[in-house]
Amino acid sequence: MIPLRDTIPSSRRPVVTYVLLALNVVVFLYELSLGRAIEPFILQWGLVPARFMLTEPSSWVPVLTSMFLHGGWAHVGGNLLYLWIFGDNVEDRMGHGRYLFFYLACGTCAALAQTLASPGSPTPMVGASGAIAGVLGAYLLYYPHARVVTLVPIFFFIQLIEIPALFFLLLWFAMQLVNGAASLTRATAATGGVAWWAHLGGFAAGIVLGLLLGYGRPKAVSRTQGGFWPRQPGGTPWGR
Repeated sequence: MIPLRDTIPSSRRPVVTYVLLALNVVVFLYELSLGRAIEPFILQWGLVPARFMLTEPSSWVPVLTSMFLHGGWAHVGGNLLYLWIFGDNVEDRMGHGRYLFFYLACGTCAALAQTLASPGSPTPMVGASGAIAGVLGAYLLYYPHARVVTLVPIFFFIQLIEIPALFFLLLWFAMQLVNGAASLTRATAATGGVAWWAHLGGFAAGIVLGLLLGYGRPKAVSRTQGGFWPRQPGGTPWGR
């Protein structure tokens, strides 16, 4: 399933979300320009769990910088698609300053969760999806009755279906949980792959921080009540 948009309008311009999107794109384009120098760059600025666990003085810096690094076009494209769809509404609910703190805090919690799941890994962890998982957790908390317009392959056909956000996000979480549990017994838990526990840690942090930072703020109203069924025509770095 590929989400395309949601049905919740924003009452203010999501400036922080735009800035985060732009930063991720700029940093990724810079990565592409490095050529063969990309590997030492990722090793320096990505979060290496084994190095972090040694508590080097500079090891906390990659906790932040790793959130803006990506391992390929699909990696950065998928992450930014989710941020584009869900980030504006969470920012709208929290306000710009709280949202920026929330995003970075969720990314930090995600990095720590993955580090605890694979403390001896020498492979750098990169990607924004831990922080974006936090955005998804907060979105589930604030807008469970929203609809997510989703591209769904059904046999040989592709359908556009409005799926309840509650169902979409809980299914996403269940997939992360199953894969995260499986990764603990695989070789990839120490050598690279998808950082499932970063997703889980970020999502949990998003719910907890969402309760604290969005309390007392008004919710947006759904643009449409929408139905579940489609309407009629009218060995790489950890990926987070």
